Amino acid sequence: MAPIAAWLCMGLSACGGAGGATSSSTSSLADYPAVAVGHPPGASVRATTAAAALGRGVNFGNMLEAPNEGDWGLTVEQRFIDLLDGGTFASVRLPVRWSNHASADAAAVIDPAFFARVDSVVDRLLAKGVYVVLNMHHYRQLDGDALDAKESPVDDAVVEVRFLAMWRQIAAHYKDRSDRLILEVYNEPHGNLTGRWNDLMARAVGAIRQHNPQRLIVVGPTSWNSASDLSKLVLPDDANLMLTVHNYEPFSFTHQGATWINPVLPIGVDCCQADQLAQMASGLDVAKAYSLKVGYPVFVGEFGAFSAADDAARLRYSRAMRNLIEARGMSWLYWELAAGFGVYDPSGAGAFRTDLKDALYGP
Repeated sequence: MAPIAAWLCMGLSACGGAGGATSSSTSSLADYPAVAVGHPPGASVRATTAAAALGRGVNFGNMLEAPNEGDWGLTVEQRFIDLLDGGTFASVRLPVRWSNHASADAAAVIDPAFFARVDSVVDRLLAKGVYVVLNMHHYRQLDGDALDAKESPVDDAVVEVRFLAMWRQIAAHYKDRSDRLILEVYNEPHGNLTGRWNDLMARAVGAIRQHNPQRLIVVGPTSWNSASDLSKLVLPDDANLMLTVHNYEPFSFTHQGATWINPVLPIGVDCCQADQLAQMASGLDVAKAYSLKVGYPVFVGEFGAFSAADDAARLRYSRAMRNLIEARGMSWLYWELAAGFGVYDPSGAGAFRTDLKDALYGP
């Protein structure tokens, strides 16, 4: 997304062993060698097939990527998982803030109780037969962002090593899960990661490949997964990759009234005029062209409009963005299920917001 979207994830975006990590064995980047890069072979049939099968999906946002589950008003409830029974969603992206549930040292040993909680969600989602994109989300210090409430800083010297140590554990922990579990290296790299991303991404892919030689892995560009930065990626020499971008254009529409934007954007912006549609399509065209150039599928991991926008305009936006993405042969996952952008109203007994659901997932 565009640089202004740095603010997006400041407010919403949202049992097993530790995989062998120890303080002595994971003390430096050298312990996590990068995979070979520079000669990517293009995507395997498995990768292209899975990218298409993601279809029309949804993000389980504001749940496990909060500092602690429930801090942002939502927990992963069984009723949310049961929504998959209707066939509305072909895939679920599960954002997870691992960094707040791991030891503060270089080993970043993930709390077994947190692993157990994520397991319970992953396994129930997989049991529904959908693809699940499990990621690392909101490691604030890695990007150089201000910490959220209920987060504690770690020594700057171990920030990057912790990122890799967590991936080594996550990869080992989920190595025997279904092939429908896809691992996404990191959500919206930006800030401190801008000049470091290719190196850390290649090291993370290496850590994952130690235990998952064939599992599908998702990587995305810097500038908050902006399509404009796809050309800056140095792709690993790995056929089982998928690429992702996020698209919140026009930002003045999609984030109007959002209180985590400073200054708050004015309410009352309409959609979708010709210039706005051009903004929406521009990044998609870049992503499609890059996909054809490098031979890897690209899907849209996030898009959506905040609920402060006029309802009718949100419907026009959602239908238009869906159509623009699908016209380019890409899958997508809407941001998000049940919070400020939500297609589902969790209050009371809970119900889909029917018009929004139809605009996104209808004929």
